Order: sequence, then structure tokens, then C-alpha cells
Amino acid sequence: MTKCLKAFSLVFLFAVSAFAQTDTGLPNTTIPEGNIPTNPNVKVGKLDNGLTYYIRNNGKPEDKVELRLAVNAGSIMETDRQLGLAHFMEHMNFNGTKNFEKNDLVDYLQSIGVKFGADLNAYTSFDETVYILPIPSDDPEKLEKGFQILEDWAHNTTLSEEAIDGERGVVLEELRLRLGANERMQRVTLPKMMYGSKYADRLPIGTKENLENFSYDDVRDYYNTWYRPDLMAVVAVGDLDVATMEQKIKDHFSGISKAKNPVKREAYELPNHEETFIAIASDKEAAFSRVQVMYKDRYEAPEVKTVSDYRESLVKNLFSTLINNRLNELRNSANPPFVFGFSYYGGTFARTKNAYQSIANTSPDGQLKGLRAILEENERVKRFGFQEGEFDRAKKSLLARLEKQFNDRDKQESGRIVGSYVSNYLDNTPIPGIEWSFDMTKKLLPTIKLEEIGALINDFLHDDNRVIILTGPEKEGLKQVTEEEVKALLNEIQTADIKGYEDEAVRNELIEKMPTPGAISKTTQNEKLGTTTLVLSNGATLTYKKTDFKNDEVLFRAYSPGGTSLYSDEDFLATSFANGGLSQAGIGGLSLTDINKFMSGKIASVSPSIGSFSENFRGSAAPKDLETLFQMVHLYFTALNKDDEAYNSFITKQKSFLGNLMANPQFYFQDQIGKIRNEGNSRYTGFPNAEKMDAADYDLAYKKYQERFADAGDFHYFLVGNVAEAQVADFAKKYLASLPGTNSNEKFVPTKFRRKDAFQKHIVNRGKDPKSNVSIVWEEEIPHDGKTALAVAALGEVLTIKLVEKLREEEGGVYGVGARGSLSKISFSNLTFSISFPCGPENVDKLVAAALAEVEKIKNEGVSDEDMAKVKETYLVQRKEAIKTNKFWLDNLLTAHQENRDPNAMLSYEDKVKKLKPSDLQKVAKTYLDENYFLGILMPEEAK
Repeated sequence: MTKCLKAFSLVFLFAVSAFAQTDTGLPNTTIPEGNIPTNPNVKVGKLDNGLTYYIRNNGKPEDKVELRLAVNAGSIMETDRQLGLAHFMEHMNFNGTKNFEKNDLVDYLQSIGVKFGADLNAYTSFDETVYILPIPSDDPEKLEKGFQILEDWAHNTTLSEEAIDGERGVVLEELRLRLGANERMQRVTLPKMMYGSKYADRLPIGTKENLENFSYDDVRDYYNTWYRPDLMAVVAVGDLDVATMEQKIKDHFSGISKAKNPVKREAYELPNHEETFIAIASDKEAAFSRVQVMYKDRYEAPEVKTVSDYRESLVKNLFSTLINNRLNELRNSANPPFVFGFSYYGGTFARTKNAYQSIANTSPDGQLKGLRAILEENERVKRFGFQEGEFDRAKKSLLARLEKQFNDRDKQESGRIVGSYVSNYLDNTPIPGIEWSFDMTKKLLPTIKLEEIGALINDFLHDDNRVIILTGPEKEGLKQVTEEEVKALLNEIQTADIKGYEDEAVRNELIEKMPTPGAISKTTQNEKLGTTTLVLSNGATLTYKKTDFKNDEVLFRAYSPGGTSLYSDEDFLATSFANGGLSQAGIGGLSLTDINKFMSGKIASVSPSIGSFSENFRGSAAPKDLETLFQMVHLYFTALNKDDEAYNSFITKQKSFLGNLMANPQFYFQDQIGKIRNEGNSRYTGFPNAEKMDAADYDLAYKKYQERFADAGDFHYFLVGNVAEAQVADFAKKYLASLPGTNSNEKFVPTKFRRKDAFQKHIVNRGKDPKSNVSIVWEEEIPHDGKTALAVAALGEVLTIKLVEKLREEEGGVYGVGARGSLSKISFSNLTFSISFPCGPENVDKLVAAALAEVEKIKNEGVSDEDMAKVKETYLVQRKEAIKTNKFWLDNLLTAHQENRDPNAMLSYEDKVKKLKPSDLQKVAKTYLDENYFLGILMPEEAK
């Protein structure tokens, strides 16, 4: 499905922060002068009609080009008659062009392995519209078609009346999806956040009234006004020579005429305001609580053009690193003031204005506490600045990220590169390339002083252009925060008794006393897979595969059979919600804060877990930090800390996060359906809540953890990546073979509970918006075989295609719909097949019947050769890319071992896909998609 709103998720992004370096020994003297260059690997050009283009040859993945059409226009350009039509226009480009009639475009792309939604996509935001098209580059015909599609989007959309009317329902369904607490609260907060600007009333989704009533000419006028070459860029990055791609662009886009009397593309301002705005919004269906402080700059966002600008960006990003390290320490404190908090300096919804923002997610009754915490931390920096130890750690962390990017500069996927060129066109974001950035950072970092980083806070914080935003639940017994309380807190912070930050030193070694190494008992190799397996002296095994997919990546997994299946029902229920808090205590006598400090400059992470049928490890590392990964694994076996204070901090955060979860209709629906489907299951825990978190037994969970990880010799470890084989052997002996092996030879206990094999229909009433959700599920315990597993999954793909055609394109009743099939082997062979979609309450019965009719059609008439070919091609294209990734090999090696399958079978996947027949899918549908299915329906409360 098209992703029609650009993601403005307020997460801490290091847009330029990777450009850092510790002391390089270079003289701390003059700051280099000049402008930031454009990466010489990318060719930037402009056609006579004004269209800009970016081209880069990049060989990963092979035989693929990532194409983008960036239109420098979005919802901010709409007139009052066109609300929502920038986004509607994006939809229309998939619904009929000069060379592709309605549905032909999606149909063709599916036939060459490009999935609608997952690969083919688009988004519309306030200021831009971007179309996303990956296309094969090894077939001249497919390549030509790809550029033809891009050209059609640019100026050949047909916009027929029939197509426009047909798409109204789809877009209205997308608008329906956005209804809810967040949308209602945004109506209150956005006018103050974007005060005095057009951004306050130009949300890209538009309004229901206008989407139902706009005229055909309204959307045509928008298209003719803003889809023009001087407001467009074509970006092509992939496995094809630059000259060929440039010629394709010239052939397809040079003929587009310049606009006659073009309307000026305005840059819309976000006006200043002297006062502090306070926006407080609450809603009965709000699941989460949040506070936000926004300090908008008084001046327009400057472009980053010169080396001096680049240096300033580096200083600001170092600031963000430093303050977020402090906020993370607060989060992990004994009495955390928020679930999660972060600060950053960056863009707002308006291109023309940047802001410094501090944000925290809190408990429903903890908004003032969370607000106080982020205000105090900003004030602490204002009064005392930062310390040298913090500064050094921040530089090390930034250097580690930079080194990773630099080391993998020739292994970056095209899809990760192409976005920077789109941003350069739309936002003038520099694109110097990692080589220049690395070199320049080494020159700049020694010139940056700690004092100038701390001094930034004086520019960031001000009483004018300030907005305080609080959003959260509204329920009986919960006192809402008032504007007067917020104002009083703002005044109080200015004179509060705030102490300076105390930076406690951390030891230099992760393991204080090194273990006595074990030995390698046996070494075997699988030449077909390129793997080596080491049998260790304590009975454990380690399988590794050296790859060159990434220069600076090693992935790690491990498991041992057993897990919570070996717990009694009583112990399982008592520890289920405590297990997540075990690692919060840290390892080897180091707290989480200590570990975060120790890890500055290192790229390595490991997390243990206890699953239903195994105990596990998951991690990753840069090759230079692989020993740290092994050391962490060793400590998780031997020295997991037990710390009631740290565990209680975890519980507090969990309860804060979960405090009003069931107010959200979607979560409530999932919870109720889960209870119904697990009736009689003595080990079903359901959704967590405050009462369950309080009842969780930390002492027992810790004891069971020690039991589960007592036998390290029962584990199978997997490493895939750029490993040095001698190092792997050395680390395996030192940190894994030295662990205790007890020859437990445990096996997991299969699940006893089985769900009912009978038709069930359950309606759950929740929520006041006219929104419904439908879930149809078949489950069947059947013998496991690989061919059936592949057929079940392929049936889900085929049925998704048919459901999109019927429910979305023909009925206009849904925005998204999907089917999914799988055949699991652990703990018993279980087929699961599901169909799910959101829709209007008035359409539930009709769309359920239509979905089931598509299932019956496959059962009775089979799968067409055309649809079968689409799915096969998709699978083959996906496998061609996946097999060149470390994750693919790691996942498949581990799964094969867990399920006691021949790992070499993964090499014959392509043959199995090619041999798959439509009759195989029809057989699965006939045999297992019977009348005994579970139908769960969410309906609004007034629909009872």
C-alpha cells in the first residue's frame, strides 16, 4: 500500500552526527574553509526543461536499480478546495496513466517481482511527494518499462472520472485508519505547534468532506499546476552504468514541456510568537502519555553549505549525544521519571524552521514529573555545561559509527543511498560522501571545544517561540494537568536548586578475571554452505560462516532447547513478565549505565532471552569488537547481576507504558480475541498490565534464568559475517569452551494446548470512531513437509493479490488487506492461515463475504498461471537479494538446526519455487481452508 504520510517520527537521528572523530593528533589550529563538495560518485544534472537528476552506479544488490521521482510539492500547496488532493494525486498515479491502464501498472510490476507496498510505494507530506520504484537492471525491457512508469507519473496520468471516483473510497478508508485518539489530540496541538502557518491546517490526508465532494477539475488543477519538470527530480541508483541511466532519463524526461506561466513555488514560513503556547490534549482512547518541549528558532533554517556550517552541525549533534546519554541514565535510574526521553535539534514540519525539542513518554499520572525531568536536565546543562569524560565518550561513539559507515562504503545497498539524493534535491541536504566526511571530521573535531557545545543551550532555550505539549488519556480518577501547573513549573525551574552532573568513572575491563580457556575438540566443514563447525570441550558447538557481504558486520545467534516449556505452569505464570527485567541489572558488576559508558567507541551488543522452547542469545558486532561480544556472552552465563533496584526501575517503566493500553480499541480487540482463542490454555498470560507486572516474581525468574543457562554445553552458537577465523577459534576457546557443560541434553516439552477446530464468530465492541477490524484465521495440526510449507506461504501471497483487487480496487472498501500462511514445526506441526483488514462497520459483512468468496474461488477454480508466476518471480527476486546478506544465512542456519533439517536444503530453494504448481496451492486451500475458521470482528461501541 502507498505510504501516504511521510514519517515524522520524533526519534533521535544522527543525521550528521556520525561525522565525528577522537583526537587524531592533528594540530588544533585553523578551521578549513570552503564549501561542502558533492560526492564525486554521484552525477547531478539538469535538463533544459528544469528537471534535475541524480545518478550513481552501485552494485549492491546486483541487477537492480532504485528509481525515485521527487516532486517538490505537497499538501502545503493545496487551495481550500484541494484539501487532501496532493495525497489523492499520489494515489491516482497508480490508477491509470498513458501507458498503463487502471491496475495494469501494479499488475505488470508484480509480474517482474516488484510487490505493491513492500517495494513499489510512495508518500506525500506537507512539502513533497516522492514515488519509489525498484526495478531489475539486467533486462533491457524491464528497465525501459521502469523509466516509462516514472515518466508516466511525472506527466502522463490520465485522471479519468471513473478512476477518480473509484479511488475516493480507498483514500477515505485510509483517512478512517487515522481516526482515533492521536488524530483528535493532534487537532488541539498542531495549531499551537505550527501557530500562524499554513502547516496547521494542511495535513496531507485532507478532510472527509473534501475527499467526498471535490470536483474532477480540482485534482486535475493540482496536477497540472505542480507536477512540472522544474519541480521534479529523478534519482537512479543501482547496478547499471551511469551513461545508460542518464540516457534513459534524457529519453523519457527531456520531452516534457516547461510550464507556461508557472505558479511560484512558495516557501511557507512558520511565524515567530512572543508568548509560550501550552497545548494540553487528552482522550478517553489514548493509550500513551507524552510531554514535549519545543523551542523554535527565531530565524529561518540556514542551509548547510560550507565547511563552517558542517562543523556547526557536528557541534549540535555532539550536544544531542551528550544530553541523550544523560537522559538515558535518568531512564535507568531507581525512580525513572519517564519511560523514554530524548532531545534533539533539527527540523520541524516546516522546512523553513528548525527547533530544539525535548520529549518524554510518561505514565498517565506522571506527565508533570516527566516534564520537570527534561526541563531540569536542560537547565542543568545551561548552568553547568558538560564534562570532559562525557565529551570523550560522545566522540568515541560518534567515531565508531563513522568508522562503520566508512568501512562499509562499498557495501551499501542502493536503497540506503538513494534517499540522501532525494533529500539533497528537496531540502538541500549536503551529499559529500563518507570519504570526505571522514577526512573532514578528523580535521574538525580537534577544533571543537567542550565549552562551545555546552554554550549551545543558551541559543536553544528561550521563552518566546516556545511550545509545551502534553497528550495522554482521560479517565475517571486521573487528574489532568492544567496550564497553570505547567506555567508554575516553568517558573520554578528557573530558580530550582539543581546540582551539577556527577560523572562516575567505569573500569577499563569488562571481565576482571579472565577464565581458563577450554579447547576445540573437533572441527568440521560444510563446503557447500561455506560453514565451519567447532565442537568445544564442554560439548557446545559453534558454526560460523565468513562472508564479504559487509566489511564491518558480524551477526550472532545462539540457542539451547528447553525454554519456559520446562517450567511448571505455576512457575511459568509467576515469571513470564519478570523475564524481560533480568538483563536490566547489568552483568559482571556493571550497571546498564556503566555498560553504556564502557561501550563508548565500541560496536557490540548481546541480549539473552528465554523463549517458549529455547533459551537464546542475539547480538552483533563490528569485527574489531567481536571479542567484546564473546565477553558479554560469557558474563551473561556466569555473572548476570541481581539488583532489586534496577528490576523495580524496569517494572515502573513497564507499568507507566502499559498504564492505559486497553483504552486503545485495537489493543483491546487483540487482547479480547487472544483470551477467546486461548480459552482453556493454562499457560496463557495475555497482555501485560500493572497488576501482572506487580505480581511477577523477580527472585524466581532469576533462579530459573540460572537454571536455564547453567549448561553452556547445551548451546549451539552461530556467527555470520566478516570474521577472522583464527580469532573465532581463539574467542570460542577462551569465552565459550571455558563455560560449564553439564551434559543435560534437554529437549523442549511440546505444547499440550490445542485451539478449537470449529467455526467461531466473536464481535468485540470498542471505540467511538466508525472503524472496524476483521480477522479470519484457520488453524490445523498437520504433518510437516517443506513443499506444503512453501505452498501455504505462496497461497497467502496469491490471495493477497486477489483480495487487493477485489476489496480495494473493485469494492473501494479497504485501504489495506492481506493474507498470510505458514506451517510451523516447533513445538508441533501447525498450519496457520489468516486474512485481516480494517474497514467501515457498515461494510464488514459484505467484505467478509467477498474475502471468503475469493477463498472459495481458489478452491473451486484454482490459481491462475499469471498469479502463480507473479508469486514465483517475487520469491526468486527476494531470494536473489537475501542470499547476499548475513541475516539470511544466520537465520537459515539456526532454523535448520532448531528444526533438525538438512541445512543444505536451503540451496535448492529456487528449484522448489520453480516446481511449485497452481494445483499445489489449490490443494492446500481445499484441504485446510474449510468452514472451521475463527472470525473476530472489532466494531465501534454504538454498533452493539
